[in-house]
Amino acid sequence: MRKLDDIIPPSRRKEPESLSSNSPSRPSNNLPKFPYKTLAAVALIIAVSVGVLFYFSSAKVEVTPKTVAVAVQGSFTANQSTGALPYELITAQKIASQSVKSSGSKVVNSFASGTITVYNTQPKAQRLIENTRFATTAGLIFRIRSAITVPSGSTAKPGSITAKVYADKAGDAYNVGPTSFTLPGLAGTPQASQVYARSTSAMIGGASGNVPVVLEADEAQARSALVAALVPDLSASLAEKIPAGYVLVPGSATTSYQALAPAPSSTTGQVDIKEQGTITAVVFPNAALARAIALSVNGLGYQGEPIELSSVDTLVLSSSGGIPEPDAPSFTFTLSGTAPLAYTIDPARIAAAVSGKTKAEAEVAVSNYPEIKRAFIILRPLWRRTLPQDPASIDIVMVEPDTR
Repeated sequence: MRKLDDIIPPSRRKEPESLSSNSPSRPSNNLPKFPYKTLAAVALIIAVSVGVLFYFSSAKVEVTPKTVAVAVQGSFTANQSTGALPYELITAQKIASQSVKSSGSKVVNSFASGTITVYNTQPKAQRLIENTRFATTAGLIFRIRSAITVPSGSTAKPGSITAKVYADKAGDAYNVGPTSFTLPGLAGTPQASQVYARSTSAMIGGASGNVPVVLEADEAQARSALVAALVPDLSASLAEKIPAGYVLVPGSATTSYQALAPAPSSTTGQVDIKEQGTITAVVFPNAALARAIALSVNGLGYQGEPIELSSVDTLVLSSSGGIPEPDAPSFTFTLSGTAPLAYTIDPARIAAAVSGKTKAEAEVAVSNYPEIKRAFIILRPLWRRTLPQDPASIDIVMVEPDTR
C-alpha cells in the first residue's frame, strides 16, 4: 500500500512548521503600535499653550470719564498765586523792524522815558520826593518828576506803585530794555534794600544829534504793517509762556504797542522804523478754574470731584478794570459762554477699588464713582474671573470721551 509521501515528489513537499517550544514565534506585522510620540507632542503643545496664556494673562479696566457742557454767565474773583482760584500774569515782548527811504535828517535832543514799578518791603509807607533818582544796573540815571508815596508791605508781599521816569541825559543810550533799579539817595540806609524798582517795558524816545527822518505818511504806513506782523508773533510767544496745567481764556490778554525811535539803517539812505509790541495775559490753573465754574452752576450736582476744562475756546473773559497790575492782590472778572467740563480720574484710586474683586464686583465698585461715565473690564485668559490682589498689576486705560 502506497503512502501519500510516495505519491508527492520530494521537491514539492512542504516541511511542517516546528511546534517546538524552543522555536521563536514570528511577530505579526498587522498588530497596531501605541502612539506614544503623538500623545507626547499633543501634551507638550497643550502645556505650552496653557503656560503662554498664563504668562500673558492680564487685567485691564477701560474707563471713560464723565463729561458735561454747561452754560456760564457769572462773576469770579481770583487771587494772585494763592487761594482756591489763583492766577498768574505772563508777558511776551517782540520788536519788529522795517527799512524805509529817508527824506533827510534833523537835529534832535530828546530824553528817553518809560514806566517803572516801585516796591516797598517796609511795614511803613515810603515817600519819594520830586526828582528822586533811579539807577539801572549799568549806572544810567532816571528821575521821577512828581513826588510819590510807596505803600507799606513786606518781603513776601511788597507794597507798590507805578511811576513815570525820565532819563537824566538826552541820547539813545537811555533807550534801555526792561531792567531793575536802585535808589542812590537811599544808599547806606536800611531802606536801600527795602525800596527798589523794576520796569517791564523799554525806555523809549532818547536821541541826540543828527537823526534821519522819513515822511510822516511813509512812517505811518510802515508802523501799521509792523503792528499787523507783530500780532501773530506775540500770540505765539505768549502761548509758549503758559505754564503747564494753566489755560489762557479768550479775552484775558491785552496788547500795547510802542513806536521806537527811527534809527539809521545799514543801507545808505534808509531808516529803520521799529515797533515794539507787549502782550500781557492772565492765566489760571485748569483744574481750579473748572472747579470754580462747576460750583457756580446750579443743578449740576457737583460735589468737588476732580475736574478740568477740555477746552476754553467757547468761553470769553471780560473785566471792567482790564488786566490787573503786576502787584494787584486779586482780579475780578466775568466769564460767559459754554464750558466743556471733563471729570478727571485717578488711575491708582480705581485700581485699588477693583483689586481682588470678581469681575461682577468690580463693575459694581466703579459704578459708584460719579466721575466715571462707563467702565469696561477685560480679563485674560478668558476663564479668569478675579482681578489681581496687587493694584499695580491692573492696567487702567483712559478712553477719550466722545464729545460729538
